[in-house]
Amino acid sequence: MAEIPASTFCGSRGSNTLNQQYEEKVRPCIDLIDSLRSLGVEKDLALPAIAVIGDQSSGKSSVLEALSGVALPRGSGIVTRCPLELKMKRKKEGEDWSGKISYPGHEEEKIGDPTSVGEKIEEAQNEMAGVGVGISDELISLEIASPDVPDLTLIDLPGIARVAVKGQPENIGDQIKRLIQRFIKKQETISLVVVPCNVDIATTEALKMAQQVDPEGERTLGILTKPDLVDKGTEQTVVEIVHNEIIPLKKGYMIVRCRGQKEITEKVSLNEALETEEVFFKDHAYFHTLYSEGHATVPKLAEKLTLELVHHIEKSLPRLEEQIDEKLAQTQAELDRYGNGPPSDPAQRLIFLIDKVTAFTQDAISLTTGEELNCGENLNVFTSLRQEFGKWKAFLDHSGENFNKKIEKEMDSYEEKYRGRELPGFINYKTFEVMVKEQIKQLEEPAVKKLKDIKVFLQLAQRNFTGFPNLIKTAKAKIEAIKQQKEATAESMLRTQFKMELLVYSQDRTYSSSLSESKKEEDEEQEKHGYKVKLSIPEISRVFTKDNHATLLELTLHLKSYYRIAGQRLADQIPLVIRYHMLQESAIQLQREMLQMLQDKENLEFLLKEDSDIGSQRATLQSRHTRLMKARGYLVEF
Repeated sequence: MAEIPASTFCGSRGSNTLNQQYEEKVRPCIDLIDSLRSLGVEKDLALPAIAVIGDQSSGKSSVLEALSGVALPRGSGIVTRCPLELKMKRKKEGEDWSGKISYPGHEEEKIGDPTSVGEKIEEAQNEMAGVGVGISDELISLEIASPDVPDLTLIDLPGIARVAVKGQPENIGDQIKRLIQRFIKKQETISLVVVPCNVDIATTEALKMAQQVDPEGERTLGILTKPDLVDKGTEQTVVEIVHNEIIPLKKGYMIVRCRGQKEITEKVSLNEALETEEVFFKDHAYFHTLYSEGHATVPKLAEKLTLELVHHIEKSLPRLEEQIDEKLAQTQAELDRYGNGPPSDPAQRLIFLIDKVTAFTQDAISLTTGEELNCGENLNVFTSLRQEFGKWKAFLDHSGENFNKKIEKEMDSYEEKYRGRELPGFINYKTFEVMVKEQIKQLEEPAVKKLKDIKVFLQLAQRNFTGFPNLIKTAKAKIEAIKQQKEATAESMLRTQFKMELLVYSQDRTYSSSLSESKKEEDEEQEKHGYKVKLSIPEISRVFTKDNHATLLELTLHLKSYYRIAGQRLADQIPLVIRYHMLQESAIQLQREMLQMLQDKENLEFLLKEDSDIGSQRATLQSRHTRLMKARGYLVEF
């Protein structure tokens, strides 16, 4: 849709019209968002909107009356007690006025007489918020079609109360602020802040709230009311505010003069009030400049608001389409999890259960081979296992590093702790064995713990059987029994593996290769630090301490070399045992037992019993899916 420049507006006294070439584009743009809101799409995502806020007695109701041409509820205290969506649709000259109102739990009702609008709103508020002074979050939608209104939709919010009056809860002010906050915090909402000229603008609660959610004033527009009540000597300050010189707002300010209580009592019509307003600004010593600049009067305000809303909608549409698609995908995924629910026909119910159990067992098998799952969940066990086994390998490497450091630290205590009757320069093989075994034993319990961390089938049952608690319970019982059985077998195999590792064995060629690598690393380390210890016998025999040191260095090389081999064996073997017993064998046995369970037809109703609230959750999701599909259709056709 082409952007609409401000120059496309032309207005006469008491009317707001767009040039004909653009008028046909503005209404569809606003209608699109109104249609999405009527579908209930705001339950799922934020829609572009203009929200009207103001302190009590700010003149907010008078502004809305002047824009809509109908009398809204009036009185002391809280008048607006529910969010009111005010949809104004401009008709061609000569066409009749029409209106309609709708709200949750109430069918759309046509309104034939504009004078009954206030009464209908009060009835709706009493039904939604209770008779009296309570408030409600539920939206009342009022549509007015007339030749005398602009193409515009506003959301009127309750006036901000500072003090509770008789019959109101003590926290009424906080309740109202929370309601207002819910609307204006959305980036898609323009805040229309109504402020009377005869108060200090910086102290108004409405402007403070707008600044909290929009500190840069990007989506806030100020409206000054009651200019006829301004104190003498402060007129220039009002002009400066409208000129954006006091509290700057990117969307600026407008100033209007609406009917006061005296004029309402004297039954001054809205059209007469518009004429009075125009004369007031034209003839005012200070405010005539604001009139000539287009910052004053209700008709000019209507033009600006229509422009702001249309431009705001245009700007929001691309992101809105993305959000609807994202929400649709999310809703469909949730619906897929809930499924369609079991059919009522007994034969079909059995087929439904068989399909559900078969899909689960196939997923269990697929899970162990890395194939895609029927349930659509991202439960790639190999990704998580690779990470877990990677942690096991890292643990082994870290353990090896600590082992090396430990050997170096124990060099001084070697004489007491390990050395027997051998002469200096000789390595005792028994010492080598003892030190290796000590280190291997420390790895056994961490390996068993890694084995017991496998719980992937429980997660799979929870996802496949969502909404069927008895089916989940039965599957979990079988999974747990199989897990304990396979765990015992796998643990026995792991402990046997560690017993075998205590034999201290490696192929000669493998060990020689590892030893050469360790010596190469040691030489590189010594050269890096600028020293080198030679292990030749003549040199070592010179001094006993040097002899001892060299012996220990050689022992260290042998220990490092062997641990590298043993560590690699464990890094491969432990994951293999876990994968074979805890995944592959468990999945096969689980499939067998789940399919055997289907032989007992008497259990059918027990297994297919749904959660008490699952039906309502499914209905909620289906309703959301339907309205989002309709919303996407509206956007595609726009």
